[in-house]
Amino acid sequence: MNRIKRFSLLASALLALAAALPAQAETLDLEKAKDIYGPCAACHGEFGAGGKKGEYPRIAGQLAKYMEQQLKAFQKQTRVNLPMIPYTKERELPDEDMKLVSAYLAQIELPTKQPVFKDSDDALTRLLAMEKVMIVPRAEGDIEHGGTVYQKACAACHGKTGMGRGMFPRLVGQYTSYLKKQVDAYLKADRPHDEETAKEGVLYTLQAKDIQDVLAYLTSIQEAEQ
Repeated sequence: MNRIKRFSLLASALLALAAALPAQAETLDLEKAKDIYGPCAACHGEFGAGGKKGEYPRIAGQLAKYMEQQLKAFQKQTRVNLPMIPYTKERELPDEDMKLVSAYLAQIELPTKQPVFKDSDDALTRLLAMEKVMIVPRAEGDIEHGGTVYQKACAACHGKTGMGRGMFPRLVGQYTSYLKKQVDAYLKADRPHDEETAKEGVLYTLQAKDIQDVLAYLTSIQEAEQ
């Protein structure tokens, strides 16, 4: 085998190996991302944990593709949400900024257990650590039945552990009151679901008790998210 042919085979092998390796994650411009997110923190909190009673959703750890999709929907008003208009449409948030802030929020991890402090930790350190903790209170309902319903009706899109998949958001670790509000919006056709037309799809096959039990199940598995 001549030298040129050996070089050609080696180059082909290296290219094939490079293609098989996972791509390196893009380095986030954290300063710019935090600057874009700044106005959002007024409602969603410094760490994206949302409102303590679920009036504003948790967005920390949410899937980046889903968040980017929703920001665009708010901007185009295909998903109507009055508080979001100033932050997307009037602010004219460009696509690249939506992508960056979504990626920034997606990588924020919120612990589901109270932190253990050292005696040397000052008050500010303790306060910041506590603000990152995300523990959703247990919802009432039949957890076993809710798990069965979830795995049958919801897991295909939202994942077996409720962590989301692609354009479908994570549900585990989200405020129960917020999830219930969104379910009601879907059922009233006030918010578009994944279906092409209103009032069709999996949610319309569930009874009110099924939905409540699913919500109870989701709160029971939140500690497994990390």
